[in-house]
Amino acid sequence: MLTGKVALVTGASRGIGRSVALRLAREGAAVGVNGTNPEKVAQVVSEIHTLGGQAIGICESIASVSSGEIIVPQLMDAFGQLDILVNNAGIVRDKKCIDMSAAQWQDVIDVHLTGTFACTKAAINVMKERGQGGCIINMTSTAGLLGSVGQVNYSAAKAGILGMTWTLAEELKKDHIRVNAISPAALTDMTKSVIEYIQAKCTANNEVFPPFWQVGTADEVAHLIYLLTTIDDSELTGEVFGVNGSKISVWEKPKQRMLLNDQGLTADMLLAKWHAHRDTTTD
Repeated sequence: MLTGKVALVTGASRGIGRSVALRLAREGAAVGVNGTNPEKVAQVVSEIHTLGGQAIGICESIASVSSGEIIVPQLMDAFGQLDILVNNAGIVRDKKCIDMSAAQWQDVIDVHLTGTFACTKAAINVMKERGQGGCIINMTSTAGLLGSVGQVNYSAAKAGILGMTWTLAEELKKDHIRVNAISPAALTDMTKSVIEYIQAKCTANNEVFPPFWQVGTADEVAHLIYLLTTIDDSELTGEVFGVNGSKISVWEKPKQRMLLNDQGLTADMLLAKWHAHRDTTTD
């Protein structure tokens, strides 16, 4: 249970963020519901109040470096502390790199990467001042882990969040602030159109629907996030969890492998060693 805890969830007016806000509230946390649509934010706050929980709406964009300094003080004024931060807010502006505008690039970077940084920095300040530790959960994606055609902006932002997660986990160990990331696979407003398109295409071509797109629910993602907020183990930090329905996985950090050490290196030698390495890692 999270009675006595206070959580801030960005992008909490819909999808995964909404499910997380409701789940944490059900478990006893007071919740700051952040979003940019006043009506949808108010609706989630109302749902939490109906459940008997505590919540405030914070209608602010996170897409600027100063956003955390606007959002976190509103939460502190209402509840006086911050124990859990879920950096969930996100948008997509999908185009292949050659067709992507500067605005489409910057919009996605600002919301995902700058917003995560801004809210995290403000949260760290109040968590460290209180001295009771904390839990920060960042949302990443397989796009950041593996790349995704047509999403160079989104992939770059989500890869940046991985680096941020690993770095903050090391920086904040001494403060007992755990920082982990989640790469979710869930049917949400952001994924629904793509999944429905692929389903229709497979049906039209009499093809099998790819397992990759057989995804779980936002509530199942929220369940994993809730569990992570309850595990008070300082060693559980700097991890990247995958979640798809009831399937939970852990992604490993990239590993360096020596190919060769030869001052007389040639292109043919490098290519041969790379092929040998690839063959051993794909068997």
